[in-house]
Amino acid sequence: MELHHSKHHQTYVTNLNRALESHHAAILANDIAAQIALQPVIKFNGGGHINHALFWQNLAPESDEGAKPDAAPSLVAEITKRWGSVDKFKENFSSALLGIQGSGWGWLVKEEGEGAGALRIITTQNQDPVFSGEVPIIGVDMWEHAYYLQYLNGKASYVENIWNVINWKTAEQRFLAGRADVLKGLEL
Repeated sequence: MELHHSKHHQTYVTNLNRALESHHAAILANDIAAQIALQPVIKFNGGGHINHALFWQNLAPESDEGAKPDAAPSLVAEITKRWGSVDKFKENFSSALLGIQGSGWGWLVKEEGEGAGALRIITTQNQDPVFSGEVPIIGVDMWEHAYYLQYLNGKASYVENIWNVINWKTAEQRFLAGRADVLKGLEL
């Protein structure tokens, strides 16, 4: 994870900053074509930064009290209501993670607005962040760089073991918060 953090995440931040500088210059020059051309770069690298920043907060040492579902009583109650048990939720979430083709992310999200509070498992491709009116509660990186050094091509082992280091305390805080609160502090 150290290489993942110091190299991969840092590359997204570096490239996002460069793209934002170019975008600012394009705005000042009133260069609409350049502004439009930079949008995919901003989305990809901005999403890479947001997703990874949320991911790091989502992890805790296995020995930490926050790495136990007991640290998230409100969230666990809602998970149990929705999926029947934490184990059933983990099965469903793990299945969604293993169903991602290519690179992407798996998320437990809470709906905001209409249907507020409802939990769903979603996946996003590449570095697409959770965009719509949802609160990201738990995010799991399913790019090869997240697991390859430790698990090689054993994606299923990575998914099985990620549950040992999920920071349920952070997940509880996100569950009880709104989207703006969860995303606050993710600035570059």
